[in-house]
Amino acid sequence: MRSTKLIWRQIPVATKYRYKIVLLIALGWTLIDLLYLFIRLRLPGISPDRDLFNYSNFSVVLLRIVVVFLISAGFASVLFFQAHGKTLELPLGINFLLKTGLLLLLAFLMNFFIYFIYSVVFLDRAPLRSLNNFAYNAFHSTWMIKKIPGWLLTFSLLQVIVEMIKKYSPEIFFDVLSGKYRHPKVEKRIVMFIDLKDSTPIAEKLGHVDYFRFIRKFIEVVSTALIQYRGRIYQYVGDEIVVSWIYNPKNAKNCMDALIETRKQIQQGGEGFRRYFNIIPEFRVGIHIGEVTVGEIGTLKKDIAMSGDTMNTTARIRSACSELNQKFIVSKDVIDSLDLKDWQSESLGIIDLKGKKDGIELFALKI
Repeated sequence: MRSTKLIWRQIPVATKYRYKIVLLIALGWTLIDLLYLFIRLRLPGISPDRDLFNYSNFSVVLLRIVVVFLISAGFASVLFFQAHGKTLELPLGINFLLKTGLLLLLAFLMNFFIYFIYSVVFLDRAPLRSLNNFAYNAFHSTWMIKKIPGWLLTFSLLQVIVEMIKKYSPEIFFDVLSGKYRHPKVEKRIVMFIDLKDSTPIAEKLGHVDYFRFIRKFIEVVSTALIQYRGRIYQYVGDEIVVSWIYNPKNAKNCMDALIETRKQIQQGGEGFRRYFNIIPEFRVGIHIGEVTVGEIGTLKKDIAMSGDTMNTTARIRSACSELNQKFIVSKDVIDSLDLKDWQSESLGIIDLKGKKDGIELFALKI
């Protein structure tokens, strides 16, 4: 058990996050396929599998469930794991077509495994005969042809959903899908602003293109750590990331864990940054707790927006990092919600923040 936990901890955060998404898609797709199968079998004339498989046998249904789950995990891996780093540079349309082709190939393999195992195990046919029968049904009958339009439609829809998940993150995607923020809601949230330290000198040293690549890599590392601890990334603004959590004691801990994980990931990726850019990034953080208004905005382009004094105050706290020569600064509200030891934070006193009528007590985190 201990060795299993050790191995799990050694897996990169981004990889663990993608594994969770892959598992979610595989389970969801398996349930959808099972429901779709039962519907097709009950409606006359629309199931190309009806004459080939005896789905009244539960073992045959179980076989399909297992194969579909495994192949669905392959589907999700194709969508979430790039085969090569340069795939990121391909236009969305070409990427879409390449992935559709790979998904069609996986769908073909799925049907092959279901047919071959069913033929050998349940019909007691020889493997060679089973292969010949599959080849005939796949290439000399309409069995496979009838499946292709449904596959194309499904895979296209699946890729659109995946791209939306990548844009919003899973939690926010389901909020958008359910219309949770169709009408503005006031919520108490933990808000964190993160930005790159010394961004102007770095930009001057690297130049426009390499600086953009540097920022993209920095945001990738930081974002995966934040999402791992259930942070909801609100937006990227240049080299700045705005993320929030619904306020509760557990999420207060998640916020601190995300900050610690972010620092650890930057340290672990330091050699890569040094090798490609000759710079190891440092970052500053401001955290505050308070009420924000959350809702959908836009017409042709929609997004989830957060507004309110809490957002402005958090931005000012992050700016205070430079003025007070600190890396991580939080408000007293954050300190009151955490179970920190005395040496883990230091009061900076009552600080006047730009645009605020009254000063607030700020604390530097020593973590």
